[in-house]
Amino acid sequence: MPEVNQEERQLKEKVIFINRVTKAVKGGRQFSFSAIVVVGDENGSVGRGYGKAKEVAEAIRKASTEAKRNMFSIPMDRNTIPHQIIGNYGAAKVLLKPAKEGTGIIAGGAVRAICEVAGIKDILTKCLNSTNPVNVVRACEQGLKNLKSKDYRQAKKAAKEKENENK
Repeated sequence: MPEVNQEERQLKEKVIFINRVTKAVKGGRQFSFSAIVVVGDENGSVGRGYGKAKEVAEAIRKASTEAKRNMFSIPMDRNTIPHQIIGNYGAAKVLLKPAKEGTGIIAGGAVRAICEVAGIKDILTKCLNSTNPVNVVRACEQGLKNLKSKDYRQAKKAAKEKENENK
């Protein structure tokens, strides 16, 4: 069990967005909160969580727990991503573009938080169409999940060249 606690201590957690939701009921208004949290080890692994509760702290805790469950790894090329990609979710599109060393993270709030906890240090991004934090985070996650490693791309290119030689 102590190994899990050490693992969890190394994870970096960022709250991206907290939304207050109001529901009109017979006795007045009922407030509840939703939170989006990203968790990462700053070494190529990141997860996203969404939690809802009557209190902010509880919503963040739920989102954090979900983020730890939904972690996935990202193929990295030193401090950046291996290639350009566009992530889509709903109306949101997020352009993720590799950058030269020393560029830094050129990104808006939600995408910046994801890149920081994932350990990406040099990247260019642009949110297209929608700026809804929930959809932007999911679009970014989808883009990062669809990244192919440099080795995969080189193998695919070599196979294509070999196929052309055989014709």
